[in-house]
Amino acid sequence: MEMTVKGLDPYYQEYTAPSAILRYSKATAGYGIGYLLEHDYKRVYLDAVRTMKTGATNGGLQILEFGCGAGMNLVHLMSVLRREGVQVRRALGTDFSPTLIDAARKDARSYLPKDDQSKVEFYVGKNETLVNDLCTALRQPRKELLREFDLILGVNTVRYCHRSNTQVNCAKDLFDLLKSGGVCVNIDMSDRFLFFRSSFRPGAREKKKKGREAYLPSLQEYAAPFEQVGFEILKKEHFCWIPHSASALMCIGLSAASPVLNVVARSRAMRSLVVVRKPAV
Repeated sequence: MEMTVKGLDPYYQEYTAPSAILRYSKATAGYGIGYLLEHDYKRVYLDAVRTMKTGATNGGLQILEFGCGAGMNLVHLMSVLRREGVQVRRALGTDFSPTLIDAARKDARSYLPKDDQSKVEFYVGKNETLVNDLCTALRQPRKELLREFDLILGVNTVRYCHRSNTQVNCAKDLFDLLKSGGVCVNIDMSDRFLFFRSSFRPGAREKKKKGREAYLPSLQEYAAPFEQVGFEILKKEHFCWIPHSASALMCIGLSAASPVLNVVARSRAMRSLVVVRKPAV
């Protein structure tokens, strides 16, 4: 019965198809996402590390990325932190797609040095049942897993929780997984940007009229569940003008234009950024 339900789920089909590996793996994802990981997203992540209050200096950071896809973001962050001299003790990635988790494991072996490979693990897990799925995958009791992580990341994944009306459950699990003073970074599509490629697909307008399956939350809606479960909001803004699919020339042009665009039309930027911190005890 489970296989039948999954087979009928369009999101499960999309993110387990072989084409998903091409879109979300480092070697084939395109220039734009690589540029963002090394520039816009990198700045956000390093700022988040600087604002943590966990005191995770002895054993190194413990990091979790939920909805990690094929692991490109987490694998690149490991390289960034190594260059910055930030020690990582453990980094976990979860995604509901077994296809993408397999690809993530292969990319980690291909792109990370041996000592970092041993620190990075990828597991199948859903955002809406994150703690339970992690406990099952790691074979750890719940009490051992809670308050374990210094930094949690979610990129282009929180909107699916809003579509299934499980955003508060997800935010609560993230709160429970973080140490006191730990930070969670969320980057997702903005409902204010007018030119997403998906908006021009056949039937896109009809899907938006139907509601949840193509719903994009507002910036305040992205932030609300985190506030509700007790997080402190550190940053809540629209940012970034570079598409994941951008060419090298487009990245250069849009990067140069970004300061002006941020002044005249920041609320129309491509992405919503919500950075939150668990209150330090």
